[in-house]
Formats: sequence, structure tokens, C-alpha cells
Amino acid sequence: MIRTLVIAGALALLAGFAQADEPIVGNWKTRAGDTAAIAPCGGAYCITLKTGKYAGKKIGRLSGTGGSYSGEITDPADDKTYSGSGSISGSSLRMQGCVMQVFCKTQTWTRL
Repeated sequence: MIRTLVIAGALALLAGFAQADEPIVGNWKTRAGDTAAIAPCGGAYCITLKTGKYAGKKIGRLSGTGGSYSGEITDPADDKTYSGSGSISGSSLRMQGCVMQVFCKTQTWTRL
């Protein structure tokens, strides 16, 4: 009986860890006012626009943990892909895209 309770408790604890999402996962309001969904995909986090002119378009893929991420960001207007990064602070996501790590643009998104 005790062994069964211990095993059940351990499984419940592991299930809780498996369900814990990384801070970047969720829906975000972009600077343009569109909704971007960030979800796990293949060991990284994919960014897909859910609303607006480019709804359905994948615009990025970031890897990382604990609120700091890096990867690629695509401008949906011209399909150009840039070196990108994201960092979480409270309910804000600071997204940055750079060309040659010199010319960078930054946007702040808000969690929905």
C-alpha cells in the first residue's frame, strides 16, 4: 500500500514537471497588434502568427530556457530571416533581429 502511494506520488510529480511550460510558450501581442503563438516544436520553440495580414505564417524558431532564447526570426512582409533572440521579463517578451550582429531591430511583445 505504501509502495503504491509512493509510486503514485512520484508519477504525479513527474507529470507536473512534464507539463510545466517554458516562459516563452503562449500567445503574445506583437508591436503591430497581431497575435503570435509560441509553442514547442522539435526541441525548440516555433513562432506562428495567428491573426493579421500574415496569419498562419511561421516567423521564427528559438531555442533556450529560463527566459533567454536565440535562433532565427523572419520578417513576414519580405520573408527575410535574421539572427534573433528573445528575453522574458514579467509579461513582456523583448524580441530582437540582427543582420551580421551589427544592425539590429528590437520589438517588445506583451503576453495575452
